[in-house]
Amino acid sequence: MKITRVSSRRELKEFIFFPASLYQDDPFWVPPLWWEERKSYNKKNNPILKNTDFILLLAKENGRVVARNLVYIDYAFNKYYRSRVGFFGAFESINDSEIVRLLMKESEKWLASQGMESIRGPIHPVAENWGFLYEGFESSPVYLSPYNFRYYNDLFDGLGYRKAKDLLAYEASGPDGYIVPERFFNFYNMFLKRRPNFSLRKLRIKDLEEDAKHIWHLANESLKNNWGYVPVDYNVVKDMIKRLRLIVDVDAVWFVEDRGEPVAFCLGYPDLNIIIKEIRGCLFPAGFIKILLKNKRLKDYRLFALAVHPGYHSLGLDVLLYVHLYNSLSPKKIRLEVNYILEDNYRIKNAVEKLKLRYIKKYRIYEKEL
Repeated sequence: MKITRVSSRRELKEFIFFPASLYQDDPFWVPPLWWEERKSYNKKNNPILKNTDFILLLAKENGRVVARNLVYIDYAFNKYYRSRVGFFGAFESINDSEIVRLLMKESEKWLASQGMESIRGPIHPVAENWGFLYEGFESSPVYLSPYNFRYYNDLFDGLGYRKAKDLLAYEASGPDGYIVPERFFNFYNMFLKRRPNFSLRKLRIKDLEEDAKHIWHLANESLKNNWGYVPVDYNVVKDMIKRLRLIVDVDAVWFVEDRGEPVAFCLGYPDLNIIIKEIRGCLFPAGFIKILLKNKRLKDYRLFALAVHPGYHSLGLDVLLYVHLYNSLSPKKIRLEVNYILEDNYRIKNAVEKLKLRYIKKYRIYEKEL
């Protein structure tokens, strides 16, 4: 049994492709896009890792990889919160408590040596997802959300990790007969009639960079008091837009404007994971063409973000966006997954529950003092 830091191309390849063998018999796991994955574990190609120090750890037994972990220090986070929190992500392991204990011990040891006082995760800065799946193992994950074995949570409970926060997911399924309750349509129509200075518009592809800046500005303003949120550098938003550009559906990205100025937005997209699973994560030679041909026909969507400027929180602009999104996408008979919602974000939780969306998943982020 051996814990090593990744220090060669061969070890990096072992690190990246370990999940493919680990999940080979799991019907719900979706591989990453391997081409992107292979170039994302460095600061040059990954704007999220740019402001971090990180190490990649492999656990090997008799020369065979049995677990992995990415351990990092996010300096922007610690500066913003005046904290000494270290993070881990990309964790994968066979079901062996001793292997996981040794791997996490090495992770904790490195963070402590760098002056960190606690460890939190999983927050994966390459796959851009948060938490271990805790409830809702009966379906594949939507694009940019995590999936893992059930036993991961038991392993971390056994190591003294405690819950830091739960993230929730809900769904509205058109094929199963979902309809927005009538009173929300009434509110929507009355609001726009009484307040003609407000209007809604969809994303403009020809002005994509300008609209990306609107999303960046509104997200930083409206989410700054959310747990765990750190003001996002514009380069991170540009990288996200680049990843979504292939699959963007303008019917799923809307802005509320006050006299032409964006004051709220929602960002949804088709679930690319359906195609990624089919092409087994391989863009070449034919995977890229399949994405171009099939993404317009996808019937599963994710609502990735919804944000309202703090000065407009009490007006119900989030309801306008939900109803408008429904009006736009319902003719396509899609299933929409709203993912994530903080467990204590009662304003958004109450809104989606009153809209009769169905709770389907929970993700858990853990923390431990060092």
